[in-house]
Amino acid sequence: MQPNTLLDAILDEAGISHAGLAAHVNQAGRARGLALRYEHTAVARWLKGQRPRGQVPDLICEVLAGRLHRPVTLDDIGLGVPGEPSTPHGTSLSGFVERATALWRSDEQQRPHILGAPAVTGTPAVMPVWEWENPPEDTDVSRGGRHRVTPGDLEMLRAARTHYEQMYRKAGGIATRTRIVGFLNAEAAPLLRGSYTDATGRQLHRATGGLVAIAGICAYDSDAHGLAQRYFHQALRLAKASGDRGLGAYVIALLVNQSLFMREYRQAVAFAEAALRAAGKHITPALACDLYAMQAKAYAHLGDGTTALSCIRRAEQAAERIRRGYEPDETGYVQPGLVNVQVAEALLSLGELVAAGEHAAAAVDNPAHDRGRVHRLAMLSTIELRRGNADKAVATAVQMAEQARGMESQRLRDRLRAVREHLVRSGGAGTAEAAELIDGALRVPL
Repeated sequence: MQPNTLLDAILDEAGISHAGLAAHVNQAGRARGLALRYEHTAVARWLKGQRPRGQVPDLICEVLAGRLHRPVTLDDIGLGVPGEPSTPHGTSLSGFVERATALWRSDEQQRPHILGAPAVTGTPAVMPVWEWENPPEDTDVSRGGRHRVTPGDLEMLRAARTHYEQMYRKAGGIATRTRIVGFLNAEAAPLLRGSYTDATGRQLHRATGGLVAIAGICAYDSDAHGLAQRYFHQALRLAKASGDRGLGAYVIALLVNQSLFMREYRQAVAFAEAALRAAGKHITPALACDLYAMQAKAYAHLGDGTTALSCIRRAEQAAERIRRGYEPDETGYVQPGLVNVQVAEALLSLGELVAAGEHAAAAVDNPAHDRGRVHRLAMLSTIELRRGNADKAVATAVQMAEQARGMESQRLRDRLRAVREHLVRSGGAGTAEAAELIDGALRVPL
């Protein structure tokens, strides 16, 4: 046996002891339902060249990746299988699947270290986007497992994505998240570990990527930002494996939206540019419209009014090209009026209150799903208050509070609280009653 110098070096880089690695591997194993009892002596044997059994090599990768905040492959730790092609860039797809499904299990078990993890910034936030955009591609995603994946399985995954998206829009992310994560564990994970050809595998990874993206949206809506980001990064890796550039660009749009929320405005601009650049002709008008509108918001927050207005024009041009029936299911959220509310937010940041009010009113006049309507009414109420139209602001806020009934969403609660604060500060006629109505909606615990 040859000493495993690669594992020795990466342990040193991670600053983790033999006993520490053993304990972390045991803990990661428990998350997968494995009863492992390794001690420092086992790690010493691995360093001498002994290969750990079963899933342990992937667990070591998982532990070290978490410690180093970057992907770690079996080849990186000297445990790549001889004769198999190495994966110098990113992670092997099978290793990724094991890590992804481990996260789903930990989420379903509501482990605090998963739910409370903060979102990463800097290089760890950017790398998944860079890896999606750049080679190498997955040349073959076929897999040999016990269960053969059928067209019916793929249809079930697609139907589930639509189902959970509708549930999210009506009930909010907090209520929907446990349901979708349970589905990922019970249905999607066994399929990913199943048997499929390259062609079926591409469709499987695409369908699963769409579901995982919804899980990320629900985590975002629940204020679990680190978890949401991990789901978005997973969805991006699945999109890459599917070969569907449009799906990848949609996932990046979700990361752009989260970046805006976290006030990472330059990152939001860069991510949107990456999506527009890398997806190219595969990007649909609806998605281009949303990406340009979010860029406009980012530039407005950065104080660059000229570029923000340029992005608004591009968003409006893209909106004119949207043709219903020619868009994938994922971009169904780009409803008529969405670009108006995004543009209204950008114009509000720039202090263009009249134009912002016109766009917000146009957004409210367009039909929208339940959740989108709350956001539109909140934006209109805020702008009307800023313009000194207290009566209109109060009437709109009342509509907003009534529309939000029954939804479990931290993001909508944020909007309700912000509108309430603005109403109370203005002190106009009727504001106390509207604030009381909002208080009633906020009183119900999530």
